[in-house]
Parts: sequence; C-alpha cells; structure tokens
Amino acid sequence: MVLTGRFFALVVAGAIPVIAYPRYWVALLWVLGCVILMVVDVVAAGSTRTLRLYRLPSAPIRLGESGSSVLMAYNVTARRFHARINDSWQPSAGAANVVHAVSLAPGEQQQLVTALRPTRRGDRLTHRVTVRRMGPLGLAGRQSGHIVPGSIRALPPFDSRKLLPSRLARLRQLDGRSAVRIRGQGTEFDSLRDYVDGDDVRSIDWRATARRRSTVVRTWQPEKDRHIVIVLDTSRTSAGRIGDSPRLDAAMDAALLLAALAAHAGDRVDLIAGDRVVHRRVVGASRTTVLGDLVNAMTTLEPALLEADWPLLAAEVSALTRQRALLVLLTPLEPAAIEESMLAPLSVLTQRYRVVIGSVRDPQLAAMAGRRDDAAEIYDAAAAARTLALRGRTGSAVSRLGVDVVDADPADLPAALADHYLTLKSRGLL
Repeated sequence: MVLTGRFFALVVAGAIPVIAYPRYWVALLWVLGCVILMVVDVVAAGSTRTLRLYRLPSAPIRLGESGSSVLMAYNVTARRFHARINDSWQPSAGAANVVHAVSLAPGEQQQLVTALRPTRRGDRLTHRVTVRRMGPLGLAGRQSGHIVPGSIRALPPFDSRKLLPSRLARLRQLDGRSAVRIRGQGTEFDSLRDYVDGDDVRSIDWRATARRRSTVVRTWQPEKDRHIVIVLDTSRTSAGRIGDSPRLDAAMDAALLLAALAAHAGDRVDLIAGDRVVHRRVVGASRTTVLGDLVNAMTTLEPALLEADWPLLAAEVSALTRQRALLVLLTPLEPAAIEESMLAPLSVLTQRYRVVIGSVRDPQLAAMAGRRDDAAEIYDAAAAARTLALRGRTGSAVSRLGVDVVDADPADLPAALADHYLTLKSRGLL
C-alpha cells in the first residue's frame, strides 16, 4: 500500500471542524472517515500483480553511446489497467525516463522504452520493476515489485579506431600495394625486377642476371602470419586513474588498435588478461573475428587490488606458444611492481620472444615537475622528479634485458604502440 499527499492533506483539513466543534469525538470521526476513504481507495485501485511484464534483449553498445531497453507490459485482466511503472536501473546505466504511465485496455500490450547511456564499461544491470496503481480518489493505492531482470553490455569505446586508417596506409606501403617492395633482413621474397639506381647491391640476383644479361634485383615484402601475444595486466597498478579513467582502459584501447592493425597485416593475435589468476584468454581467433572477440573479452574486465603474478603469466605465455612471437606486455612502468616480481620472468621471456612493454604514463607528472611558484609546488615538483627518475631507471633496467619500452600518455599510447609494431615489421624483426 502507498499513501499520497492528498491523504495527509485530508487528515490535516480535519483541524477545521475540530476548531469549530472542539470535541474529541469530532476528531475521532474525522480520522475514522479518512481511514475508511483510504481503505476504499486501496480496494478500488485493484491488484498490481495482474500485469504481466517481460523484457526484450538489449543490443550491446559502445561506452559513450546511447541505447535502450524495451519492457513489455501486458494486461491480462478484464478491466482497464491504469498504473505508473518505474523501470529502475543501476546508476551507471545512465537510465533516463524510467517512469512510464500506462493505461492498458483488457488484453492490450504496450512497449515501454527506457533510454540508456552507460557511464561505465561492462554489464549494466536491472533487477526489479515497480508497479504503482492508484485508487480513483487519489488518496492511496497499491505498489509491488516485479522481478524482471535485464542487462545491457557497454563495450570498450575503442577511441583509437580513428587512428587506424593512417596506420593501414603505412601498412599498405610496407606490403607494396602503394609503394615498391622493400628489402630487409628476415623479410619474405616477393619477385624480381630490373636494377635501378639506388638499389642495394646486396639484393642483386646474380643467377637471374646471368640468364637475362641485365642486372636483376630481388624485391621483398614484410613477413606475414607472425604471432602476436598481448598480455593485459589487471592488477592494482592498472587501477590507478589518469584523468577520468583507469590505466586499464587506456591499455585496452592500445590493445584493440594493435590487434586491428595486426589482423589487417595477416598476423595472428592472442590475448591473455590476468593478475594472480588468468581472467580472460582469447586464443586462435580468426583474423576477421579477432577484434570482436577481444572487445567481448575485455568488456567485463576490472582491475583487482592484488599484485600481478608475473611468473604465472609468463608460464601462460610459454604454454600458449614456444615459437618466436611478438610479446606485448601492457602494464604500468611502476618501479616497485616491476623490480620485485617482473625482472626475473622477463629475462626468460626475452630469450624466446620479442618483448615490448606498453606503459601508460601520467601526464600530470611532467606538469607537476615544472611548477615551482611556491613552497608547496616545489615539494610537489621534487616528488614528481623523483618518480620520473625511478621510472626512467626501471625502463633502462628492462631495456638492458632486450625489452622495448613504449611509455606514453593515455591518448598517445595506442599510436605509439602501433608505430612501434610497424617499425619492427618493416625491419623484419618480428
């Protein structure tokens, strides 16, 4: 049962007859009359359980885009059903116009559309729908909750996809579709052509030159069908927020751009995401579906307040492939975390794989180190300078192991990592 403001206003209005006739029985009769009217209104409102509710599936959307959830209401009674329906979602679903007024004839069905704009990645949920049916006097009514579960999946936004066309143009140049074939150590033979000024004399094919009696050179193309393994760190260091989002989201964006570029290049991409346990694993996806598989795997990932178990993650990589591959570790370049648990596994991984560390750098550190207007800012600048020096020392330590370090701001990391991949591919180092 639910009471409205009209009922309380009616009770307060009883002060008028009590003032006119100051007897206790006058007040008692007024309150009794209000209660009787309330009971009559509740009975006349009718049951809220006669409404049948079910929810249609909601299509996934990218974070920052708008979607909707459709709730179907069906009147199974022989009388008209007037009610207000509250389709309640968790706050991060960004639900709008959640209260719907319905007036259903007997046997009528109506769609109730709730607009959604999620503010967090992952599955945004709803569990309960509240139905409120008021009586004809508007004094009271009935209210009940219906269990109608639903969800909408907010996929990673993939903001760096706007960088993909320019990187694909560079990839086409490497492949020779918009430029001449290039020669490089470790690349695959493509065809023969006549020698022109400026060609490397080491590319001359002497047997073909002897047969044709003119100088002929070999042309080459970047290797295809390389293997790329992306390891996504979901430990406590990935939970640090830079701006409005955690480091993990920036690392996901970089991983998606790299995977999309590698798939267009004809390379195989696998993903391992974890900290002390492996939360997600995408292995053996085709080049046409790998991007969608990665997006779905990353959607529900959240940082864990635990240290990463790098020996475990290294063992997962070794179990995945023992052949030469490009291993991309997306983890913050935090000195304590890397020096305590990561250096030993890195020394083993670099003997078998080409290892690249992609790290999200906080741009506020450089800005803080440059502000020295008062005593407080000087202390902040000293702390920022010390942090930058420690990161630089850690980067030098892993570089001496043969690891390439790509340390960039969140907005620049996807482009920097993609450019590093293209550079390795052009030099035949994958």
